[in-house]
Amino acid sequence: MIKKILFAIGITCLLSACNQQSGNLLENKWDFSGNASIENKELTISGKEGKAILENGNYKDFELTMELKTEPGAKGAICFHTDNSLGKGYRIAINNNTNDKIWWKMSGSLESVRNLTKSFVKENEWFKLQVTVLGKEITVNINGTPVVKYIEPTKPFRTEAFKNRLLSEGTFALISQSDKKIYCRNMTVNKLEANIDEAEQQRQAIDEQTDEIIRLHQEDFPVLDYHVHLKGGLTKENAAKQSLRLGINYVIAPNCGIGFPIQTNEDITAYLDTMRMQPFILAMQAEGREWLTTFSPEVRKEFDFVFTDALTFTDDKGRRTRLWIPEEVWIDGNEEKYMDLIVNRICDVLKEPVDVYVNPCFLPTPMDKQYDKFWTDARINKFITALKESGKALEINELYQIPSKRIILAAKEAGIKFTFGSNNITPDVSDLSYCIRMKKECGLTADDMYKPKIKL
Repeated sequence: MIKKILFAIGITCLLSACNQQSGNLLENKWDFSGNASIENKELTISGKEGKAILENGNYKDFELTMELKTEPGAKGAICFHTDNSLGKGYRIAINNNTNDKIWWKMSGSLESVRNLTKSFVKENEWFKLQVTVLGKEITVNINGTPVVKYIEPTKPFRTEAFKNRLLSEGTFALISQSDKKIYCRNMTVNKLEANIDEAEQQRQAIDEQTDEIIRLHQEDFPVLDYHVHLKGGLTKENAAKQSLRLGINYVIAPNCGIGFPIQTNEDITAYLDTMRMQPFILAMQAEGREWLTTFSPEVRKEFDFVFTDALTFTDDKGRRTRLWIPEEVWIDGNEEKYMDLIVNRICDVLKEPVDVYVNPCFLPTPMDKQYDKFWTDARINKFITALKESGKALEINELYQIPSKRIILAAKEAGIKFTFGSNNITPDVSDLSYCIRMKKECGLTADDMYKPKIKL
């Protein structure tokens, strides 16, 4: 109820403020540097020295709206609560280049605080960006879709490099970070009266003194959960809200295969029609070994990437095995022999045309109690060799907390890329604590992470 009241108050603030100070900001006076100019009420900016700073602007609580378009390869940012030095305040990324090396700072990102891994718009197309600051809350919408919702806590966590990325007040600026052009038109602002309950707003804020996610954003590490399921009551609407609140980007993956919710090419097409405009990267989880003949290559390529595991296979006696179900695992009294079977089946699965190997190196009960005993150096080497030859990325799985540190280190040394995956079975998607611990202990960097092939 309190949240609804606050939302209503916010809407009232917006409506009452509309006539206080509004209009097209591009008609005001700007300070230009480098390749920046305004002609016919349209601002064009390019070059790494290009910038435009609104003169005499002083805004604290506001709603800023504009239309933007980027040439292929164009990159820049919108600054607010800044000054002529651009040394303070926040920045909103402008970047629709899905081939950019820094692929986790796409348009709409609250840079280094809430970075976004999905591009919501194509290059050379106009899109609407709206930034609202009300009290300590920053909201960013692209074409009407919320992509950032961040509440700055009383004690925000900031590294030395970003110590001034804080709310205060100040002017607006547009900056270019490439030689390609960014176009801006219909840039308007409304000053708002922040008549809100700041104590309640802070109660909704995340404690950044203990939060690991803000630390990943601050070091410009891609914050992406590559393995989230809409199951256990989790809807796409609730997943979007949870992602916004935690600051973790989500990959949503349906289970596709015989006996699963998606079983045909037509099922995939219908599913993607409902999900393409959602604020998620979309992956296919290929189930069983029949998926190769169940779904056509053309339809599979409509996903941003495809992953599978080796938990389902046929054993040497022709029995269909699902390793996570004890009743469907037949060890037959020889665990070492069964372990060799598992490794062989993993190597077979790695030949399948997918991008990521997930639920990796899983062992069934009771073998999982002696994980390091069964995963010997020889077996790890055989697995890593097959994984490297396959070109696949390796998931660090939160649900099962696998693979082990030894396997991750061996994969890193071999140049394997990684993903983090909750593999949630409830609506409460993980905070990736095991993944983050392995990142620290194994020294993983942004360059070690797999980049999805985002489709628009």
